[in-house]
Amino acid sequence: MSRLIGAGLLLAGLLYPFAVYFGLAHFAPWQFGLLLGSLWLARVLTGKRQPGSLWMALAAIGFCLLLALFNSSHLLRWYPVLVSSFMLTLFGLSLKHGMPVAERLARLSEPDLPAVAIPYTRKVTQAWCLFFLGNGLVAAALTLWAPLSWWTLYNGLIAYALMGLLFAGEWLIRQRVRGRA
Repeated sequence: MSRLIGAGLLLAGLLYPFAVYFGLAHFAPWQFGLLLGSLWLARVLTGKRQPGSLWMALAAIGFCLLLALFNSSHLLRWYPVLVSSFMLTLFGLSLKHGMPVAERLARLSEPDLPAVAIPYTRKVTQAWCLFFLGNGLVAAALTLWAPLSWWTLYNGLIAYALMGLLFAGEWLIRQRVRGRA
């Protein structure tokens, strides 16, 4: 059940900008808040406790409650900023406490990660921190000053294309680094 809810949240996040753009003609902002808040609440009630998952879920539920309370279409546009902030915090805190996120992910496929890879995974985590900071700032600027169509284009397409480029670039660099090792 928790995987289904996680998949629902992922799908909701991916489709969110388009749902806002096309859905505002048919649904009130409080309805978006209710649906999204329900997904986050279900995640809290059924999900495994991962580092940071509870405070992120509670912050998201708080955002959804504000959305439902104020019923503001403008407030709907802040969700991608919130998600980028979550990711920046998660990746950033992993640099200070415990294992960096990129190292944790690398160890899923290669549990005995060579010592030379540790500093590299740290740099990858730092690169993702920069990405999430920049992404959040662009999303905030578009929320404040751009029309909904620009906000939708960036948050629904361009941001994911940039993530894909970062993934691909990191993969190419990793292949090159592995070739040298």
